[in-house]
This record gives sequence, structure tokens and C-alpha cells, in this order.
Amino acid sequence: MFNFRFLQLPLLLMACTSQASAQFAHTDHKQIVDAAGKPLLLRATNLGNWLVPEGYMWLFQGGPQSPGEIRALVFELLGPEGSAAFWQKYRENYVTREDLELLHRAGFNAIRVPLHYSLFESDDAEGFRLLDRLLVWSRSENLYMILDLHAAPGGQTGANIDDSAGYPWLYESPQEQEHLIAIWRRLATHYRDEPTVLGYDLLNEPIPHFAQLRLLDASLEPLYKKLSGEIRKVDAHHILFLGGAQWDTNFSVFGKPFDANVAYTFHKYWTAPDESVIRQYIDFRERNDVPIWMGESGENTDEWIAQFAKALEKNNIGWAFWPYKKMAKPSAILTAHVEERLKARPEQETINRAFADLLESVRLQKCRVNEGYLKALGMKSDIAAVSAGESAN
Repeated sequence: MFNFRFLQLPLLLMACTSQASAQFAHTDHKQIVDAAGKPLLLRATNLGNWLVPEGYMWLFQGGPQSPGEIRALVFELLGPEGSAAFWQKYRENYVTREDLELLHRAGFNAIRVPLHYSLFESDDAEGFRLLDRLLVWSRSENLYMILDLHAAPGGQTGANIDDSAGYPWLYESPQEQEHLIAIWRRLATHYRDEPTVLGYDLLNEPIPHFAQLRLLDASLEPLYKKLSGEIRKVDAHHILFLGGAQWDTNFSVFGKPFDANVAYTFHKYWTAPDESVIRQYIDFRERNDVPIWMGESGENTDEWIAQFAKALEKNNIGWAFWPYKKMAKPSAILTAHVEERLKARPEQETINRAFADLLESVRLQKCRVNEGYLKALGMKSDIAAVSAGESAN
């Protein structure tokens, strides 16, 4: 059996119109505010591993890492029909209405949703069905949604997290930039009238820190400007979140804000959990009179989480910790190397049972709430992840 843990938990170029401000959360100088103009401190979690699966969260040691590599493994083991059915069920089970209810009860007020561009290639694509369902639940639970393009066409990082070909061709390929614009235009058109959607995180963690890729830094803000201009043709309402270069850490690539409803987002992992590591972003906020937001952090001890969350909130910085769910133990069937799997492939029924167990284990009723993590974030920790008559693994 698989065992999951909750929340890593071990869980505008166009100005906003007065009408938009009356209906939508928006920026107001250094703050994000709700539709009534009241300051809004985002306290969110990331729905990582749902629409963009990652090898480390499947506990693959030296095995598949990118979404494409994981899909290839599942295809190998289950075949065309079986793998298609698995992914449909996986996406249905991983995030349900009960998950959103639990997040609301815990005290969160937002979710950041990592997206894969391939799920939004047409107006009736599967991704819209899944997000529309999530939107209904989020609205019911008073949770804002931030849409995060985690895997962009052409690749914004060249690493496994964007499911690219191994190099960030997005910055050098006019074809892929047009593809990117088409994806965001489709998303913005679909959600332009939805106040529950708080904003769009245009590119997750663009441009790695490797020295040979730093030449791409100069291309980032021009791409943001081009993309924002196209989005504003169809959507004047939603906040645009811009992440810095080098995994959302480097704000020196930015000039003056070019949109009246824009916020800047940074990520921080494995640093000192105090004001020293966020001072540069605070200074950026003061110089430019814009909001900043910490879109990802975590994967650390409860003590570290508590200290960092406290430092962020002391400086009026909202946050979204990573991730909501992850596996607690791997399956030998899924982690064996290809050669080993082919040489000693189990009976198909054994493989099928392993995947059936996985689909059960991702359901909230089978998850364990990480009370220490929730407590560290200042959330309610005495909540149950199981429904009546069911017990968690």
C-alpha cells in the first residue's frame, strides 16, 4: 500500500477599472486587497503533484523525474488504455471537494495550482474541466485560486519541473512564445469573469542559476511584457504575478512595474528562516510601491516553517507553502530501473493492484494530516482528514 502525507505535510498594461476593483481582488500600492479594498494576506498551499507530477514526490530515487518520464513509466506498466484510465482517476482522486473543505477548516484562504500547458491546448481540454470543478469547490470554501503555469511550452527552466526537452528554449523560440501566449490567452478568456481566481502566476521559477544560462535573464521581463499585453486584451481584472529569474529569486531583472495590477513573487528553500533572506524583496516593494508574495517554500522542519512564516507575516508578506500532498513510501514496482523491470516484470495483476492501491491512497480519506506542519503555519491542526467510518493509513 502507498501511504500519503498531507501538505508535505510529512503534509494592468491596462489599469483596473472601478468595476473590476468592485468585483475582484487587486493590488493597491504595496498590498493585495480584496474586492472591498481590505488588505488580503494570502495564506496558501500549493496543489503540487496533481496536474504536474514530480518524481521526487513519487519518491523515485534515480528514476523518472519529469511528468513526461513518469507518464512513460505508467504507459509501460499499464499500456495505452490502462494508463489513460489511471491518469483520469488519479486527477479525480488527488484533489476532491473534501480536500478543499479541509483546507478551509484548517484556516487557509488560497490555493496555488500548478498547471501543465498540455492540459489547456483547446477550449474544451481536460484541464478546464478539472479547474472548473476546483473553482466550484474553492468558491464554496472561500478559497482564492492562483493559477501557476508550472510547465510552459518550450520550457522556462530546462529542468524536470517544466517537462521540457532539457533546455529553456522558450526565451529563444518565437514559436514557443506564441504557444505560451495562446495558452495564457485561453486561460484568461476562460476565467476573466471569475473573482475566485485571484491571479495568474505567469511562469514558475524561470531560468536556473547555472552561469551559462544567465544570458537569458535579459529576455525574461520583455517576455513578461509581451505576454501581459496579450492577456490584457482579454482580461483586465486579474493580478499578474511575475517571478524573478534563477528559480524565482532574482528581482534585479525587473525594471519599473509595467502594469497597474501586478505583484512580484519569490521562492525560498533551505535558507535562514528570518528577515535577512527576504530583505531584498522588501526593499524592492518599497522602491516600486508594489506587492510581493512568497509563492513557494517548505520541505523543511516544522520549527523552520514556523520561524519563516512568522518572519513573512511580520513583514506583511503572504505565502504559499509547498506542497499539499506527497507520498510517504514508494513501490518497488514503480522505482525499479527499466532493465530490472523488464527482466523481472511482475504478473500484470500485481502491477494493476499496485496502481489501484495508489489511486486509493491519494484520496483524502487515506491521508495523514501533518499536525506539526499545520501548527507551524499557525493553522488549525486538530482537524481530521478522514470521513466517518474510514481510517487513515
